[in-house]
Amino acid sequence: MAISLDRLVGFHQKALSVRTDRMEVISGNLANANTPGYKARDIDFNKAMKSAQYDQGGLVKTHDKHLSGRSQMQAEIEFRIPEQADTGDGNTVDAQVERNNFLDNGMRYQAGIMLLDGKIKGMKKALSSGG
Repeated sequence: MAISLDRLVGFHQKALSVRTDRMEVISGNLANANTPGYKARDIDFNKAMKSAQYDQGGLVKTHDKHLSGRSQMQAEIEFRIPEQADTGDGNTVDAQVERNNFLDNGMRYQAGIMLLDGKIKGMKKALSSGG
């Protein structure tokens, strides 16, 4: 029986990748909290994961000479709609919101790591008990 690591961890690996990208975007927002004119950005996690689900099917080859293609998941970075009134300098970063989003994203990232760790440990246990 063939073991597909992509089936085992593929979706979770993509989720962690989106979480990592989102942490970088939020970090950039926090770093530019005092930069005049800076617009806060973010990645819509749900939209990125829907895109990843769509990409899992891959491209269908209709001829033997066609190259096999693989689409790269690109998380789309969007500007965040500000919740606070304009501070006068055009900056839309709310440091408290960014910190909360960073912490939330970090906890979800850790949960994803723990889930993957459990899957890998289960696979190792299954492999070691079978042989």
